[in-house]
Amino acid sequence: MRVLVSGLYGHMGREVAALLLKGVEGGQLAAGVSLDIDGSIPVPCSESFKDADPDVDCIIDFSHHSCTKDLMDFAISHDLPVILATTGQTPEEKKMIDDAAEQIPVFFAANYSLGVALLIDLAKKAAAVMQDADIEIVETHHNRKLDAPSGTALAIANAIREVRPGSNIITGRSGYSKREPGDIGISSVRMGNIVGIHEVVIATPNQSITLKHEAFSRALFAEGALKAAAFLVGQKPGLYDMNSLLTQ
Repeated sequence: MRVLVSGLYGHMGREVAALLLKGVEGGQLAAGVSLDIDGSIPVPCSESFKDADPDVDCIIDFSHHSCTKDLMDFAISHDLPVILATTGQTPEEKKMIDDAAEQIPVFFAANYSLGVALLIDLAKKAAAVMQDADIEIVETHHNRKLDAPSGTALAIANAIREVRPGSNIITGRSGYSKREPGDIGISSVRMGNIVGIHEVVIATPNQSITLKHEAFSRALFAEGALKAAAFLVGQKPGLYDMNSLLTQ
């Protein structure tokens, strides 16, 4: 499986490259696209998709959501599966992803940890059973993370909304007002070099359940992206996510 890594010289791009150079999941680092190229990774790398090598089996993207159009145009033109591991997309960019999935296989997840996928499933089940409970999500990341709340926190909240129609997602509480029934609160913390912590608290007046996932290394997400790539190559056009891996 020959892989092009988009965002090759970023933090996560380097993690993916390190695993590919070891042949993890049968992968081979074949090419890269990155704005910052220092030549430290032994593979051809271009600054844009117009000069990228299309002789690959799939693309793993850990770049920036602003690259969505160029990424999808390149993937469609060369009939390449895309593992999209970038968050923060605008509604217009999300539509580009949906449209692309009608022509090529696209794996799109806010978080590539199987543990987080299980956390989301458990939170959804608990919210369905404890219909009157208050639900709050606290996500903590390093001080360089740009988007808040995290894509993972939003994925958890949206999964809970599937079993609680009409719920409102409230981000970054401030001011002077009481909590409304049905609110799903999300608080974001940014500090230090924390890879990622997500906590879901489900509380009634008499009891509470706390579900927590903590990532200890960014390699976790690189490993998940490679598992997704191994799964996606050979699939039919469509939009896939972590549930696709859990239920295969």
